[in-house]
Amino acid sequence: MKASKKIVKKYLPKIIGLRLNSLFRIKPEKAVLKAYKLFSSPRKGKVKPEQEEFLNKAKATSIEIESNKVQIYHWKGNSKTAILVHGWDSNTYRWKDLILDLQKEDYNIIAFDGPAHGYSEGKILSVPLYSICLDRLLKLYRPDFIIGHSVGAMTIIYNQYLKQSTFLDKIVLLGAPSEMTAIMSDYKRILGLKENFMVALDNFFKEKFDYHFNEFSIAKFSKNIEKKALIIHDEFDRVAPVSAAKSIHKNLKHSTLKITEGAGHSLNKDEIRKDILMFLKQ
Repeated sequence: MKASKKIVKKYLPKIIGLRLNSLFRIKPEKAVLKAYKLFSSPRKGKVKPEQEEFLNKAKATSIEIESNKVQIYHWKGNSKTAILVHGWDSNTYRWKDLILDLQKEDYNIIAFDGPAHGYSEGKILSVPLYSICLDRLLKLYRPDFIIGHSVGAMTIIYNQYLKQSTFLDKIVLLGAPSEMTAIMSDYKRILGLKENFMVALDNFFKEKFDYHFNEFSIAKFSKNIEKKALIIHDEFDRVAPVSAAKSIHKNLKHSTLKITEGAGHSLNKDEIRKDILMFLKQ
């Protein structure tokens, strides 16, 4: 049974790619739309039974973004306010250990499940959509700090690139990818999509988000951001290369880069959380 599942997992992306390539020859627009939806649809991240108790205790209000409800959580404290932004295929529970650490310091903690994740509604997620959600929370809570992981970290930079929040003091970026070209190159390779398909998909992104793949760069977006930042990335991160962190650090004027070894993409280690707390206190 396990062997058969491994075989399916190995060959399913190529089968999907073959179908998309075939559809592209007949109905290119339909094929490109399907490829976009596939790319933007998380496979997991909904709340698991063992996560319910922790999250349900902090459920606060919800906000409506593009006709979908986005769940907000609030762990009240009397110190400064921090907003937490989780990554892909995840939800607010991924912050549990950091939340407990922040509570010990009496921080006022806000978190939310991205669209199509956790308790939030929706079927797709993109950085621009995630940024709209974050922007609403920034206006509601005016935090001192934002901490983001993976796509959440990308979202922070993109959001502040569009308009820097004057009340925001510091940002923390954990395992942040940078270049959309690299992400889409992996997507092409995994599915085996043809070059002309990718050109059409690139044009679709330009029309929908006003960016070609090579224009959407977190490192480039970092250039004019003035916030103090802590960037943490693992040397052997298999999801986002450490080169992404280095390029972001190079452009983010007031940033500190910490490279770990063996913390993986999740970066959920005691010493990393201590580094985050120390940075927030400085």
